Amino acid sequence: MAQQQNQEPEIPLLTRTQVLVAMGVTAIILWIVAKVCLQFANVPLMTWRWNQSTFFSGVILGLVITVLSGVAYRYSPAYRRSADYYLEIVLKPLALPDLIWLGLLPGLSEELLFRGVLLPALGANHLAVFISSISFGVLHLSAPQQWPYVAWATIVGFILGYSTLISGNLLVPIVAHIVTNLVSSYLWKIQKISGT
Repeated sequence: MAQQQNQEPEIPLLTRTQVLVAMGVTAIILWIVAKVCLQFANVPLMTWRWNQSTFFSGVILGLVITVLSGVAYRYSPAYRRSADYYLEIVLKPLALPDLIWLGLLPGLSEELLFRGVLLPALGANHLAVFISSISFGVLHLSAPQQWPYVAWATIVGFILGYSTLISGNLLVPIVAHIVTNLVSSYLWKIQKISGT
């Protein structure tokens, strides 16, 4: 019995089309939830403004998150197993050009809901960051054994949440999320292709 509990979970085999459709459907659902909250709950959308310095702040933050994720991946076997499980499901079936969608769809839809709608709806304070970060982390739960990955996603949620509060601009976490997804997924995919 104990031996069965220590076995690695079986990774579901999904096709490229299934992963792309799942990403698209998830993005649409998150967008709809955000729009319903904005429309019917009288919730304001966190402001966002385009400017070059905000864009570069988001890029730098995304690269910092990617580096921190790499450190966690290298030095935490539990996180590495958990991340590999999640990324095998999501990334393995995808071609390199598909990673653009992996960056854009979650980066836009998740940030719209978790930082754009939830933060102001909950008061745009420490409690709002806490609740939105926990919710964001749980969204990344793909199997009961995936708690290390959920914990990391929650930490990222805190970073993105506070970047939103400090900057007062939703563009910072959107860009950071897109950059993190693009760079980390590209590096993981290249590593798996090269077999290192």
